[in-house]
Amino acid sequence: MSQDAFVDAIDRIRNRDPRFRREAYVFLLTALEFVVRSLPEPRHITGRELLDGVALMAKQQFGMMAPAVFAEWGVQSSTDIGEMVFQLVEARLLGKQPEDSMQDFEGFDLPAALGVGR
Repeated sequence: MSQDAFVDAIDRIRNRDPRFRREAYVFLLTALEFVVRSLPEPRHITGRELLDGVALMAKQQFGMMAPAVFAEWGVQSSTDIGEMVFQLVEARLLGKQPEDSMQDFEGFDLPAALGVGR
């Protein structure tokens, strides 16, 4: 997919649901690629693996500013990330397995993983 087509797809998502900034979607897809590349062999990753990768990459890129960056993007919780993932699936920018669900993104303490309160 070309970069223009990708941006257009994200803009269509944001026209329906403007909660999350375009940068959040770009970061999410970059984190997904980061996680997949860290595996011995490419495979479908779980929601938890993606969340761990998002938190790790955010701390590496933004350090102690990660919570502020995520807040600026409209991302407050792991379920926000799950909603973005399923919006990307609906837009056919990501694939999913039958067992994948929003529940995979529940119960992960994103603020703690980003270092809030430490």
